[in-house]
Amino acid sequence: MTLTTLRCAVEGPVATITLARPDKLNALNGTMHAELRETLDRCEQDEAVRVVVLTGEGRAFSSGQDLTETLPKDEQGRIDLGPPLARDYNPLILRLAQYSKITIAALNGPAVGASANIALACDIVLAARSAYLQEAFSRIALVPDAGGTWILPRLVGPKRALALMLTAEPVPAEDAHTMGLVFKVFDDASFAVDVAAFAAGLAEGPGLAQRLTKQAVAQSLSNDLQAQLDLEARLQREAGFSRDFAEGVAAFRGKRAPRFEGR
Repeated sequence: MTLTTLRCAVEGPVATITLARPDKLNALNGTMHAELRETLDRCEQDEAVRVVVLTGEGRAFSSGQDLTETLPKDEQGRIDLGPPLARDYNPLILRLAQYSKITIAALNGPAVGASANIALACDIVLAARSAYLQEAFSRIALVPDAGGTWILPRLVGPKRALALMLTAEPVPAEDAHTMGLVFKVFDDASFAVDVAAFAAGLAEGPGLAQRLTKQAVAQSLSNDLQAQLDLEARLQREAGFSRDFAEGVAAFRGKRAPRFEGR
């Protein structure tokens, strides 16, 4: 597939997907969604890839949906936003939630509207100091979508999430870090280098245990305590049978760095 709206570069176990419509602040359109689906598929099928980084080209991560794109209309000639959500955004959020590799949203700049929620659907969010997140939907009289009304209340609480959505105030990177939306903030000048180093470090980790940990955290949102304890026991048994666990114990006893294989 020839990519026209994004780029994908693989370096060792890290794949970096860059949204590449800088003249449109990397606004999302149907073509970008199709290319993103295809690229995520290829990265997931590549056994050598352990971490996928999603970032933007130029001065923005993404400005959200491209409102200049021709959007479908209903029988009365009104713009109908249901089909794009069903075709593009909802499957993307579900895909990120269930993705087998570690996903990192690297906010090189503003993440606005749907793109903010796409970033929050990734496992880890890193941000340049000048970046910000913004639930900008109310500024154009829309409801937050792309999973925002589910994800954000679980991260910052329903009251703060509602206030951020109703006011559409941008959340600077440092404030987003304080709220727990962003894991680390890096200086703009070193952002790309710092993200690459962070991703490479994660990619050296125990891949199987990382996948099982993602599964445990995801299911904790709907499990009661007993169900979660049972899940932990089952997943821990699986991790305990792995070659990585044997290597981790051997490395600990030998006082050396482990060399994990991801199985």
